[in-house]
Amino acid sequence: MYESFFGFDERPFDLTPNPRYLVLTDAHREALSNLEYAIASRKGVTLLLGEAGTGKTTIIRAALQRQPERVHCVHLMNPALNRTEFVEMLATLFGLSPRAATSKTALLLELEALLAARRASAESSVLVVDEAQSLPLELLEEIRLLANIETNDEKLLSVILAGQPELADRLNERSLRQLKQRVALRCQLCALTLQESRAYIAGRIRAAGGVGAQTFTREAVVLMHERANGIPRTLNVIADNALLTGFAAAQRPVNTQLVLEVCRDLDLHSQGESVQSASSTAKPANGVAMASMSSTRLITFDSAGTSTDAATKPRSTLLGALAAVKRRRFSLFWAAGIRNQNESS
Repeated sequence: MYESFFGFDERPFDLTPNPRYLVLTDAHREALSNLEYAIASRKGVTLLLGEAGTGKTTIIRAALQRQPERVHCVHLMNPALNRTEFVEMLATLFGLSPRAATSKTALLLELEALLAARRASAESSVLVVDEAQSLPLELLEEIRLLANIETNDEKLLSVILAGQPELADRLNERSLRQLKQRVALRCQLCALTLQESRAYIAGRIRAAGGVGAQTFTREAVVLMHERANGIPRTLNVIADNALLTGFAAAQRPVNTQLVLEVCRDLDLHSQGESVQSASSTAKPANGVAMASMSSTRLITFDSAGTSTDAATKPRSTLLGALAAVKRRRFSLFWAAGIRNQNESS
């Protein structure tokens, strides 16, 4: 919707883990190198930790994308399974027989034969388990046993466990000490610093064909970093909504006012700011109450691209504009979170 207005080829802040939009910080670069080394060296278990939204899945996909065709990857993205479902899922993803999907014995026999055949052909196999902090204890034990499939010289199956920091806490439990001992590599992604957030936003805009300086003001980027606490996924959500709001308001580049309105609409507050104080109406020195920042403004666009801002029109004019919209079949765009100044009147 807003791509042409800001000069993009595509939307730069979608939430899909597209490796083309990967912006490497020092921590991301180190994690990517560790994953590539783990796959190439046939390490047993590699642990990738990071808070939700720090880019674990994107890093994994980037590492797998760089592998040659002789590397076969099975990516388990939803580990909330029981033992029976886990066996069925592995059999399906590895392309084993229908019998392997119903029998753990058949699964292990066929899987070991498959991995040995791939090794003889100079091929390798990788099992990636995302959201591993959600794995039940019985499946963590099953994964440990899968990592034990090996020859005298090397592992036949590399395992990458990606999860939130609580996964590390679980591995400290005595019942999982054997799995922890098999972790050959461990890397962790952290929240971005302000400098990294600037590079992240500019990098994604550049990858989408845009120019950062023409998209957000410097102050807007600082505010987005603060409200997102340096979490890339939250930065994406704020940036995407701010661009939509900027398009609706015909504001380019997006400034701090629009970002602040978006953050309040998304209920993202700065540290120390209470929800009540953030949502309360502000009163200037003259005693006139300002409108709530979480209200909505209607903007209409005609076929020539001319916009009509409901916030600057009296109610009678707005009703007339809406009637004209229905008669002429104009397109309507609702921009949430933009100040409705009529509310105070």
